[in-house]
Amino acid sequence: MKKSGEFPVGRAVTALRREVAKFKVPVVGHFADSPFKVLVSTILSLRTKDKTTHEASDRLFAEAVTPEGILGIPIPRLEKLIFPVGFYKVKAATLHHVCKTLIEKHGGNVPRTLDELLAIKGIGRKTANLVVTVGFGLPGICVDVHVHRISNRWGYVKTATPEQTEMALRKKLPPKYWIEYNDLLVAFGQNVCLPLSPFCSRCVLQTICPRIGVPRHR
Repeated sequence: MKKSGEFPVGRAVTALRREVAKFKVPVVGHFADSPFKVLVSTILSLRTKDKTTHEASDRLFAEAVTPEGILGIPIPRLEKLIFPVGFYKVKAATLHHVCKTLIEKHGGNVPRTLDELLAIKGIGRKTANLVVTVGFGLPGICVDVHVHRISNRWGYVKTATPEQTEMALRKKLPPKYWIEYNDLLVAFGQNVCLPLSPFCSRCVLQTICPRIGVPRHR
């Protein structure tokens, strides 16, 4: 276990590329063929397990894959299609609002910039960054609970919230790692670097990780 000095993030990313290849791709990655699908599946994924999100997304996309199509689905029907994702009633209303905005202000297209996406009510920083990186393949840093937790556990950043982590990473994480950083850490965080009692004994980074804030591990 490494005790001091700057965390070697490049070495970690290289190791994780090999390690996470054996894990399931984060759910949003399954819909990377379309920025709109990335946007919708990310909205559905908030506070929802990947399996549930994937199944709900498949049901919804079997009926509609455009803003016009989803807006044409009545809210009660939309709720049934996406159930049981977390907060499915709120998300159904959000999807209608987002699709309406895309049609009225963007010609039915998903905007490519972070600022334009964040200007749409119902789209937060995590969602916007995933659309930019996964949907368009453009530089961005998506920070969810896994990225926030692990980046701090490594001591690479010292932050209190995911948004603070994003800003810190934008300042110090080499741009060449930006797009893949979220996917790597999400898969790693779901399978090895768990929130409670992570599997440090089988972690490929155990010799370089300082385990900051980890009172118990396996």
